[in-house]
Amino acid sequence: MSSTVQIRVPATSANLGPGYDTLGLALSLYDEVEVALTEQPGVAVTVEGEGAGEVDLGEGHLIVKAMRTTFARMGVPQPAGIRLRCRNRIPHARGLGSSSAAVCAGILAARALAGVTTFSDDQVFALAAEMEGHPDNVAPCLAGGLTVAWCDHTGTPRMVKLAPDERIRPVVVVPSTRLSTEAARGLLPKDVPHKDASFNAGRAALLIAALTRRPEREVLLAATEDRLHQAYRAPAMPESAHLVERLRAVGVPAVVSGAGPAVLAFSTSDSQDLIAPEVGNDWHIQQMDVDPVGANVQFPETR
Repeated sequence: MSSTVQIRVPATSANLGPGYDTLGLALSLYDEVEVALTEQPGVAVTVEGEGAGEVDLGEGHLIVKAMRTTFARMGVPQPAGIRLRCRNRIPHARGLGSSSAAVCAGILAARALAGVTTFSDDQVFALAAEMEGHPDNVAPCLAGGLTVAWCDHTGTPRMVKLAPDERIRPVVVVPSTRLSTEAARGLLPKDVPHKDASFNAGRAALLIAALTRRPEREVLLAATEDRLHQAYRAPAMPESAHLVERLRAVGVPAVVSGAGPAVLAFSTSDSQDLIAPEVGNDWHIQQMDVDPVGANVQFPETR
């Protein structure tokens, strides 16, 4: 086994409006993790930034859990000790993929430290989707760019990576309030009208075209319409729902990011100045790029 590895994982936004549990986008906001295996038994975790003073600093830390699961899946003995240093920039419980980033970081760290080359990228993706419960956030976290994720007839997760037009600039608007994915999913009905499912299928297809070809604000605005999840979740995050309505009313293609409550807007040259006036002071606006490569694994140089 190697002794130390550094992992950088991007934030992600899933759904993108109509692509519920399918579409995902990697964003240029990152958590950085350094993991070392030690001979001293036990787990030691330090956290800077998001989650500091809140997350578990032992075996209950999500990265540690992902590492333990991966070692077991690979058939590798558990290490005596794990030292984990996290510098977190991805907000927790806002719909920006913080848990997916932690899961992916843990799996990639375990594979790299164990040096098991037979544990493939497809197996990494499958385990990440299994741990996270769905593949829409882990796909762009691992691969970068714009991803379409699904499960085949055997239940195996698959993905296709696309390159969005470079003129698309994601703008993330983050509130101080939080919302768990479980709570947001709990508001969704078991069944939806056929016409709403048909509507979203068309809009999701249109969104792929809008994001990967020359971006036009009117097309993006139509392509980000949704009838499957955002309205049902609105009572849990009324401020987010109202912000999406205000932005769309002035022509900004805006959606709830993942399960919320953060809002994602697609900024183009003719709409970037329309966002800030609608947001107000209780939100943090971050203009980002699309991360093109996804998770990055490096071994620090030894001196």
